[in-house]
Amino acid sequence: MSYLQVAEPITLPCGVTVKNRFVKSALSETMATDDHQPTPLFNRLYHTWAQGGAGIVITGNVMVDRSAIAEPGNVVVDDRVDFASLKQWAQAGTANNTQVWLQLNHPGKQSPKMFSKQPVAPSAIPISGPNQRAFNAPRALSTAEVEAIIQKFINAAVLAQKAGFSGVQIHGAFGYLVNQFLSRRDNQRQDQYGGTLANRMRFLMNIYQGIRAACGNRFPISLKLSLTDINLDGFTEEDFQAVVKTMAALGVDMIEVVGDDYENSQIGFSGMAHLLSQLVATPIAISGGLRHISAMEEALGRRDAQLIGMCTPMAVMPDLPNRILSAAYQPFGLPFTIGNQRLDDRLKSIIVNGYCEAQVKRIAEGKPTKVYTNPWRSVLASVQLHGINGLRTRRIQ
Repeated sequence: MSYLQVAEPITLPCGVTVKNRFVKSALSETMATDDHQPTPLFNRLYHTWAQGGAGIVITGNVMVDRSAIAEPGNVVVDDRVDFASLKQWAQAGTANNTQVWLQLNHPGKQSPKMFSKQPVAPSAIPISGPNQRAFNAPRALSTAEVEAIIQKFINAAVLAQKAGFSGVQIHGAFGYLVNQFLSRRDNQRQDQYGGTLANRMRFLMNIYQGIRAACGNRFPISLKLSLTDINLDGFTEEDFQAVVKTMAALGVDMIEVVGDDYENSQIGFSGMAHLLSQLVATPIAISGGLRHISAMEEALGRRDAQLIGMCTPMAVMPDLPNRILSAAYQPFGLPFTIGNQRLDDRLKSIIVNGYCEAQVKRIAEGKPTKVYTNPWRSVLASVQLHGINGLRTRRIQ
């Protein structure tokens, strides 16, 4: 029996009890077929994570719109999904009394050139900054198209529930479409989905309320937000807090807050997490840089959060929660720096994605993971998995 706080169960607002405080946060698998269908590889991968001890396992980036893809190998859940394969995935992921939640996303204008000749967005404002060349300029969605995308989120959640997934997560982070609607810089619409923050939240609120109406009050619905999306001219800290308070009042079951590195933050991750936990009664999960048991226990003890999210470490150590609970865990380093600031800035996402995706595929194939220290191996792994597309930017952060 463990006396750690992370071992304690927690009951969500919807009434569902989660067996412990560990959340395997979303990690893109990029293993779907060319037609964006799940494969048997997902079954072994998620069964392994379920047996690894996490209370909640959140899937990678699942698209709700077949014409809007974010990454190579994304699964799409819509009326064309292979429902039998979707059910097998859910069954594998719910082993060991595990909650498995399907993460639902639409990239908006953050659909790379390799997938979208002209992506869509709240407003026809192109991506700027160092990664702008990876994305074509978007066109603005009509009001009818906005409402059609809302329905796609709802339909995907209904399919997830019917297939046996325990819940869903709405992806509102990292500059994807939900975040684009929330941003004053990206959303300059003149209809009911733009202007005031209340209007900019309408897209997210309608997705949530539509899923709640369709899937019922006992179906967990989570929201993912990122502190790295905060900026003065688009999505301010005050906006962030207002979204958290609004969604909590509507009854969302968990809000996952992603930061830079909880244990060594440059943006005050722990302070913001603590503030949010005082603002709302909704459980807050924090994800980013948690490696040591002492930091996890401190985060729970300080009420910075009620759940502990881990992503990259569980691509290497899929049974990490079990190891912590059995006192058999030792933190480990990961090869995410080349040692050159310019190259690190340019290749960071490729290094991280390549490393994680290579390890995830090994788990899915029944092979042991590999911890290595040379980041160039991660770049090579990305090319081996996705060809030249493995070297292309997938998102702006």
